[in-house]
Amino acid sequence: MAKLIFWLCLLLPVYAYLGYPLLLTVAGLFFPRHRPLPLPAQRVSVVVAAYNEQRTIENKLRNLLAQDYHAASLQIIVASDGSTDQTVALARSFDDPRIEVLDLPRQGKNSALNAAVSYCTGDILVFTDADVHWIDGTLQQLLAPFADPEVGGTVGNMNIPVPGSGLSLGESLYRHYEAWLRRVESRTGCTVSADGALQALRHELYQPIPALVNDDFFINTCAPVAGKRVVYVDDAKVLDQGVDEAERQFSRRQRVTVGGLISLAARRELLNPLHHGLYAIALISHKLIRRLAPVLLLPLLVANFWLLDEHDLYRLTLAAQLLGYAFAVAGLLDVRHRLPKPFRLAAFVLVTLAGMSVGLWQFLRGHSYNQWNPDQTR
Repeated sequence: MAKLIFWLCLLLPVYAYLGYPLLLTVAGLFFPRHRPLPLPAQRVSVVVAAYNEQRTIENKLRNLLAQDYHAASLQIIVASDGSTDQTVALARSFDDPRIEVLDLPRQGKNSALNAAVSYCTGDILVFTDADVHWIDGTLQQLLAPFADPEVGGTVGNMNIPVPGSGLSLGESLYRHYEAWLRRVESRTGCTVSADGALQALRHELYQPIPALVNDDFFINTCAPVAGKRVVYVDDAKVLDQGVDEAERQFSRRQRVTVGGLISLAARRELLNPLHHGLYAIALISHKLIRRLAPVLLLPLLVANFWLLDEHDLYRLTLAAQLLGYAFAVAGLLDVRHRLPKPFRLAAFVLVTLAGMSVGLWQFLRGHSYNQWNPDQTR
């Protein structure tokens, strides 16, 4: 029994984080590359949900207005979710008819997005955050795949160009890993994840976002529910800042895990491989098994101790586990960042896995997060 527990707890995380992307990489060789025709100018509505974003909203609006895409019409809606600072006043100070500002009561991000979409006139909806920067040409690149009528949505590439001195180093590498995974998922027609900082959807496919779910995931699944593909656009780049502090990384991962599991429950029909094929397998692998994998690490360690006298292999695996945890703890204690980078990478992994484990426990207890505060993740 100890051997079964050990190998099950070892192979499931290995599959979720490495085996699954490698299998998709191989599978992608058998899928044709889609080369859409040029896209005529579109009517575009860009939605920016904001809560107390007075530090960033002006730069964000300038950034959006500076995009060189020549839309048939461009509408930018700032949906303030009960901001108590100068967010609304600063957004309204722009003398540009393309910008509309909604001063909404505090109800949560999902309600703000739903309210904003009800005002949208564009054929394509683009969603973004107030505190991220689009590079030049991002809007054009993000919209290009819509020339294919089978494409229902697109997602962009989030980068952390200048990692900080703490855990954001690991976060930056994780972003690169996610970009690789989205590339191979997109090639096989099963892009299952997105960042709310940059994603687009055909307006007619939008479904109101329920309370408590992760908005970016729910929006990203609107196209597959309608039988359309979601395309990852590597050249549509958005720049973000990493989070160095362990407590904020932990809190973010905990909150995302709870919302992600609630989102999966809301979209559980997509988990059926008989109806959704490879997309369902990708969703199970990327969004379900990965979120369950962290809780397997403790039984893995216990089973490894139990098997110490069985074979030299188990002594090596135990040493590797203990060394990894030691690196992570040392990285967390190294507040002056004097240790080499591998210690901070190990610390990031440990904090991430711990946050996911607590998030799973909270989900099982019925806990949820309705309000949002972007300040917590900066």
